[in-house]
Amino acid sequence: MEALKYKVIKSEAQYDKYCDLLEGLLDSGSQSNAVNDEIELLTLLIEKWDEEHYPFEKLDPIEILKSLMKDHKMKAVDIAALIGVSDGLVSDMLNYKKGLSKETIRILANRFKLNQEAFNRPYKLVNLTNSRSKAPGVVNTKKKLKRAVTHH
Repeated sequence: MEALKYKVIKSEAQYDKYCDLLEGLLDSGSQSNAVNDEIELLTLLIEKWDEEHYPFEKLDPIEILKSLMKDHKMKAVDIAALIGVSDGLVSDMLNYKKGLSKETIRILANRFKLNQEAFNRPYKLVNLTNSRSKAPGVVNTKKKLKRAVTHH
């Protein structure tokens, strides 16, 4: 009897290996039936592991993204390149200062093979206007704008 090429994931190392294999297959661009079957099988095995070990429904979209970045050994600069935005915008997203756009959600869901709903759930953003963490000497832009309008 022939040994199975893939088995149910039982360790973090096996999970990482299968994620790398899946990524390689996806990046290969091959459209053969055998490759598509392999992609489908690896995706099912990885999703099963994720469901058991990473209960995404308890995480907000940014926590999910951070977890995926860690699992795939990605940095903010990699996400910026993936979604076609600046490193600063990705930093703002990861620090809850900016929300995820529809296009970003679509790209992330496609890249990580998740349902878009994983990234399209409400979560709180940092309210910078009322935040006390402003750097000293930074004037509220609304106040500055209001003064400029009323003084001219």
